[in-house]
Amino acid sequence: MDYLLLCVLGLLGSYGLNILYVSVFYHRALTHRAVTIQPWLRKIVLETGNWVTGIDPKGWVCMHRLHHKYSDTNRDPHSPLTSGIWRVLPMQLHSYKRALRGLVVGDRKYTSMVPDLDFPVSWLNRRKVWYLPYVLHAFLAICVGVFFQAWLLAACYWLGMMSHPVQGWMVNALSHRYGYRNFATDDHSKNNLMVAWLVFGEGFQNNHHHNPTAANFAVKWWEIDLGYALTWTLIRLGLLQRASVAGFPKIGSWQ
Repeated sequence: MDYLLLCVLGLLGSYGLNILYVSVFYHRALTHRAVTIQPWLRKIVLETGNWVTGIDPKGWVCMHRLHHKYSDTNRDPHSPLTSGIWRVLPMQLHSYKRALRGLVVGDRKYTSMVPDLDFPVSWLNRRKVWYLPYVLHAFLAICVGVFFQAWLLAACYWLGMMSHPVQGWMVNALSHRYGYRNFATDDHSKNNLMVAWLVFGEGFQNNHHHNPTAANFAVKWWEIDLGYALTWTLIRLGLLQRASVAGFPKIGSWQ
């Protein structure tokens, strides 16, 4: 029982770390500027983000802003309305790769989406060794399995750390197809409670598309955004600051 509890904690811990980077740092801070990261922490996030999640921060921000700009149209990088539920998974991967290539070569279609980001695409992607973070986490998981004879714990760690493709699929596919709407947005975004619970508030897509610059994706009193709970905790610890969105110039219709 103690070992199973350790496995559960290992899965939740690694999954939570991935969520922290993607939902709080990449999404709420870098993409929509609902909060700002303290400069010293921002440097750490930019240096470690690709290693922790396997996802380049600038590439992710670029693709997500394109999603907001063209949500549920033929130009959306990942919409179940144009590709179907299951094809969203490969579709988001291909769109992410295209965004990275476009940013590296200076394609205006992509660079125009991130003029405010003063950092380059990670050298892992510029040098085409994007796979190294996945190898690193697999190596660490194998070490746990070999040295501690804890293969279930190793699997829980790896699955939690490398969970973003599945998280992204649930949000991009299910929360744009199934759920309820609080707001009459121009797209087909929905609030999906199951996805919201599993992906720390990201399933409240209709709320989020209505007001992308809000740090809290929940609107109704019974909607709980666990990602905002993480954000609020970091604000209280002084690691994040509330941002005055009105003080930023608009960059495009993604905002």
